[in-house]
Amino acid sequence: MIKSISIIALSLVTVSSFGQVKKPAATTKPAASKPAAPVNPLKNNTDSVSYSVGLRIAQSLKAQGFVDINMSLFTKAMADFKQNKPSLLSDAAITQCVGILQQKVNAAKEKENAAKSAVVKQEGLAFLAANGKRAGVITLPSGMQYEILKAGTDNTAHPTLASVVKCHYTGTLINGTKFDSSVDRGEPATFPLSNVILGWQQAVQLMTVGSKWKLYIPSELAYGDNPQPGSIIAPGATLIFEVELISIEK
Repeated sequence: MIKSISIIALSLVTVSSFGQVKKPAATTKPAASKPAAPVNPLKNNTDSVSYSVGLRIAQSLKAQGFVDINMSLFTKAMADFKQNKPSLLSDAAITQCVGILQQKVNAAKEKENAAKSAVVKQEGLAFLAANGKRAGVITLPSGMQYEILKAGTDNTAHPTLASVVKCHYTGTLINGTKFDSSVDRGEPATFPLSNVILGWQQAVQLMTVGSKWKLYIPSELAYGDNPQPGSIIAPGATLIFEVELISIEK
């Protein structure tokens, strides 16, 4: 629902030690078998942590598209840093080459998302075409649809794009899969209306305090081809939100 900016970052892990397992109390029944402890071929905790961190960094690099890596230079850079040796590259050169690589990775990701989006968008268009024929569903010129689940008590109080509003909401995909819900968290969301997706901006300005609407938002008014990283929302996805406008904060 809220707009986001994607960044590339390496992930680290924390490794916790295992506590001792207490012996089961005496019983007349045979004790249930316990799962075998994971085998650790490394000598000590330092070795285990070192390997674990290295593996997580490698997994993160692969997931983000950094696959063309010279491992000997990669490990040399880490060793040089640890030993306080001079860097082979200046900070400016490092920033430049990482920036170029990031651009290539982003371009490849955008191309992949566009291919996936084409299929998902067609599914969304078919859904909206059928949904728009239902009684009570209103289609705006932008292509967004809504239906009123509960009318507000004051028909004069409308938010503007400059407003800060308090809402309860639940977001789902067109197949019914839930991806976000302030209702489940038990706490309404308060935010500037100008900071959310275009579908919300259009619909909430039409709502009145106390009303509850169901919004059907085509991808170009939601997250388009670039949903938030790690989200279950696919590129090109049409989204559904149940939104209750609780108050206009300012």
